[in-house]
Amino acid sequence: RFCASSLQAVNMAAQNIMLGFGDVFVAGGVENMSRVPMGGFNPSYNPRLVKPREEDASSGPYQPLELEYGYSSYIPMGITAENLAREYHISREAQDAFALRSHQRAIAATDNGTFKREIVPVPLPNGRLMEIDEGPRRDTSLERLATLEPAFIKGGSVTAGNSSPLNDGAAAAVLMSAQRARDLGIMPLAKVHTMAVAGVRPDIMGFGPVPAMRKALQRAGMQLSDIDIIEINEAFAAQTLSVVKVMGIDEEKLNPHGGAIALGHPLGCSGARIIATLINDLQTADKTFGIATLCIGGGQGLATIIERLA
Repeated sequence: RFCASSLQAVNMAAQNIMLGFGDVFVAGGVENMSRVPMGGFNPSYNPRLVKPREEDASSGPYQPLELEYGYSSYIPMGITAENLAREYHISREAQDAFALRSHQRAIAATDNGTFKREIVPVPLPNGRLMEIDEGPRRDTSLERLATLEPAFIKGGSVTAGNSSPLNDGAAAAVLMSAQRARDLGIMPLAKVHTMAVAGVRPDIMGFGPVPAMRKALQRAGMQLSDIDIIEINEAFAAQTLSVVKVMGIDEEKLNPHGGAIALGHPLGCSGARIIATLINDLQTADKTFGIATLCIGGGQGLATIIERLA
């Protein structure tokens, strides 16, 4: 599941418990985005899917290749965000304001100790204890964000400042059956209600959370209004705001402690991290139902609905 791989791992653990194939699982993921070569993952293109064009050799690293069937393949994620910004009329100013909001909320959650409930301190070789996320920027402002050049296309609106940065990270969750938890005298923090995956066109991959959330809500017999808090992975501000606009999401319910624009999007880590943050959100606000959702490179969305128990 690429960007949602560790949420997929959480869902697979929950499904195995539901089916009786086990009663205790650890699910999560890790990613070192700092080790990704500049320019991306350098994929080996499938010649059956890609129609070669003479201009590709000199068009630069951000030009999509053309599928034989009329769509674009291997399209850079930033271009998909530009596509959504254009289709749903998300301005540069709105994207920058959302990015600033993400940093400000993450910094507030750091300063008031909220994040301590979901961060495991890691001792470093130099004796330092890593216990605060390094991503959120205290020095950012609308003025600074406005100075950044478009990152993907000339005249575009998606910049390094309103996109998720390259961060390293790891996250994990322990899942167990209700009976096993009772036997061990453990009070679970939350319950997995249901989950859903949906596909979208690759060139608007960031739209994936919309059909995924709709499908998950339908399976749960719920309406969006029944959900107290929504955690959307902020791959790009344009992508998140497009989902918010189409779904009619109340922004006061959205990512109350910031998101990936401040905290980063280590691909293998993000899904489990968002589940941990969502549980933390629900505890902090004393709310009950939450939904975690991510867009997925290539054209998918994944959504999981949870209920806080403690």
